[in-house]
Amino acid sequence: MKKNEFRLKLSQLKDIALNLGQKIETGLKEDNTEVKSIPTYIHPLSTGAEGQAVVLDWGGTNYRAAVIDFKDGKTAITPEKGGTKELSAATTKGFTKGDLFKAQAEFVNEIELPAKAPIGYCFSYPASCLPNGDAELLQWTKGMDIKDMVGNPVGQPLLDVLNKSGKTVFTGIKVINDTVASLFAGLTNPKFDAYIGLIVGTGTNMAGFVDADHIPKIDPSLNWKGLTPVNLESGNFKPPHLTKYDALVDENSTNTGAQLFEKAVSGLYIGQILKEVFPEDGFDENTDGKALTDLINQSSTAKMKHVKVAKAIYKRSAKLVAASLAGLIDMLATQDKSIRKVRITAEGSLFWSEVAGCKDYNKVVKSTLKELLAEMGHKKIKINIAEIESANLIGSGIAALS
Repeated sequence: MKKNEFRLKLSQLKDIALNLGQKIETGLKEDNTEVKSIPTYIHPLSTGAEGQAVVLDWGGTNYRAAVIDFKDGKTAITPEKGGTKELSAATTKGFTKGDLFKAQAEFVNEIELPAKAPIGYCFSYPASCLPNGDAELLQWTKGMDIKDMVGNPVGQPLLDVLNKSGKTVFTGIKVINDTVASLFAGLTNPKFDAYIGLIVGTGTNMAGFVDADHIPKIDPSLNWKGLTPVNLESGNFKPPHLTKYDALVDENSTNTGAQLFEKAVSGLYIGQILKEVFPEDGFDENTDGKALTDLINQSSTAKMKHVKVAKAIYKRSAKLVAASLAGLIDMLATQDKSIRKVRITAEGSLFWSEVAGCKDYNKVVKSTLKELLAEMGHKKIKINIAEIESANLIGSGIAALS
């Protein structure tokens, strides 16, 4: 590769930001669009939650459960960071929904529970949110294929199984996406005008608060008002200015035509972009974001051409994330001109990664976002990017108590 085909000009990044902003707005008007913009029917407590909740977190092979206690502005989690159960069996053939709910319930009952509590469930698979706070599974990802669950609620059946166990009384369940959980966790600092939840790890996604008046697709009969958490499912965004290598990664994927932004940005795929640039150089099928950052950090033993391109892919990923944030912030600031301070709660190993001889990912995002916002007429908006330990559990607890 003679020239850096992954370099993006500021004008191109602005084009990407504006394109995403338009598609978010389309998703707020209609269902089944490129950027789904899924409303979550929970008004989180923005002035501080108080009380106890049981919190669950599942979105891969590991499943976490804990009791969270909000008191006097402080948060205590027991066990610390949540107890963890390995649930890779859920990907095996013949594993049923009954098996899943039984395994989940048994593990919850292993921790020390309060006599009575609501449940907050961070469920990190594509799901549509229901007006009662539950969520309906849209499709399985990450190797899951448990029959009879797609198209059905995921919270109430688990609640029923838990309450049949008789160990304690669970008073209700709220189901949220991991990006919404990060969004809610950001509310623990109330000093901002707007909040965003961001995931950049194995996959990528964003969530933000949008006033219900700007979400025409909400059923009027719900009489739903006020700031509404919206899970964008922004990984499915199809941005302009991608390369022929991105097209090859997509062509060789199991979900061709979908998740194009995620394939250009996230840890699952950016190593595959490097592989497509050098198809004859022995990169294997499992080359991922960690392999890419490891190659940069071990540059003394790697080929110079590989390191150069790996850095370009890494930097482009961060700049694309900055453009996506700029697109969302531009839309929010257009709707509410009083916005001056925005808090972004960022989760994911790639977002907080560090590499040798190259500016760290989060710093590239921050500097590029600042430049883009100024270019888009939002120079006065200040950005805070926060890393919050156990954000999924804290956000789920806020949901449960709201």
